[in-house]
Amino acid sequence: MTPSEDFAVTDRGGIVENRHRVHAAVVDAKGRLLYALGNPARLTLARSAAKPAQALAILEAEGVARFGFDDADIALMCASHSSEERHIARTRTMLSKIKAEEGDLRCGGHPSLSDTVNRSWIKQDFVPTAVCSNCSGKHVGMLAGARAIGAGMDGYHLPDHPMQGRVRRTVAELCDLDVQDVEWGIDGCNLPTPAFPLDRLAQIYAKLATAADGDEGPATRGAALARIFQAMARHPEMIAGEGRYCTVLMRAFNGTVIGKLGADASYAIGVRTSDETRRLGTDGALGVSIKVEDGNIEILYAVVTEILERLEIGSPEIRSPLAPFHHPQRINTMGVTTGGVSFPFKLRGSKADGDDPRLAALAR
Repeated sequence: MTPSEDFAVTDRGGIVENRHRVHAAVVDAKGRLLYALGNPARLTLARSAAKPAQALAILEAEGVARFGFDDADIALMCASHSSEERHIARTRTMLSKIKAEEGDLRCGGHPSLSDTVNRSWIKQDFVPTAVCSNCSGKHVGMLAGARAIGAGMDGYHLPDHPMQGRVRRTVAELCDLDVQDVEWGIDGCNLPTPAFPLDRLAQIYAKLATAADGDEGPATRGAALARIFQAMARHPEMIAGEGRYCTVLMRAFNGTVIGKLGADASYAIGVRTSDETRRLGTDGALGVSIKVEDGNIEILYAVVTEILERLEIGSPEIRSPLAPFHHPQRINTMGVTTGGVSFPFKLRGSKADGDDPRLAALAR
């Protein structure tokens, strides 16, 4: 299904040590595939990259408006945060807005995604609880949505809860799929997580970016999508945390790009309309989705940065804060560089004769 060169490669002394299979899709808001890598239609669990779509269901249930959540709260609903103090404090504030308690959350505590935070917790002999979950914002949002639709908070995380029914319909609609064509598993945080073709994840983010470009009425879905995009772009510190890729990426692009990690190495990016997107073959916004098949997050960040460079999204100066993620060095315990990462893959674009590049990408 995929060409033999669709890998990122790590070496040690020039000797290939690992090959990491990569899949990617670049689409416009209508789902038209512009560029592909590997299998752009690979059935992919979006994991936390699906959070903006899940947040849309909460906005449309009036869970945000009813309880007075602001844009930073919406950003936390889309986050896989580092459990920094600001993340935990905002989770508690959101719980207070809906008159809920930490015990109502159906996510568990876990080590922070930040080494700095973890070291601090170890020194304090601190045991993380549910408000420390990197998905705490999404869970509070689901509680708010459940209360807003009058369904009750008990079992809000279960697939048969009315709030999760709304989420299923919303995700399918954003993917332009029937509800039964989206598959669902259970995520690490205990909420359902969708699986669909990888290019549909890119389409969701293209729609987010398209909405941010537009002038939508306040009651439209486009307005809700635009608010989610703006919340993420304006509060990148809430989406991940200091030094982490999503936060660094969105700070660097300063409102024109959003990006979101999904566990086990999925990633999605929304790019607002610009001369760069027009040069790539569309008059509007773009969505990009990436999956590294072996789940390696370090390789994922390197590949995402490489793809942004090849697509020439942003100038070299804008992308410069991503440099530490782009070419991670293999360094041993004595500080000696022993190897690195290379990218022999090639993005495949539309044929001049107008053939769908999806077919070219898969016919290998």
